[in-house]
Amino acid sequence: MKKWLLAILFGSALVLGACGGEDEADDNGATNDAGQTDGDETASAVEDVYEANCAACHGADLSGGAGPNLQAVGANYSADEIKDIILNGKGQMPAQNNRVSDDEAQQLADWLGDKK
Repeated sequence: MKKWLLAILFGSALVLGACGGEDEADDNGATNDAGQTDGDETASAVEDVYEANCAACHGADLSGGAGPNLQAVGANYSADEIKDIILNGKGQMPAQNNRVSDDEAQQLADWLGDKK
């Protein structure tokens, strides 16, 4: 129970910290005032989706908790398999198709698929 509470508090702090103060990218998409490129913003967006939907079970650092460790999940599953698991569930993991969109699931799967 304490780990669960700690994971929720840590995840909430990360999400709230990510919401503050940074300027958004220009409409032309080059870089923002913080010097980030669109690729950095996409990675940040995927990490935000992970924090909001996955971190409570899989840990803020992908190390696991109630759910399995995802730090090297790309070594065991392709991005397509990961997307299928996200949307349809596997074992004790429930389907997340009501929590994440198809596009978000694909972004998460691509991001996690790079973890080897």
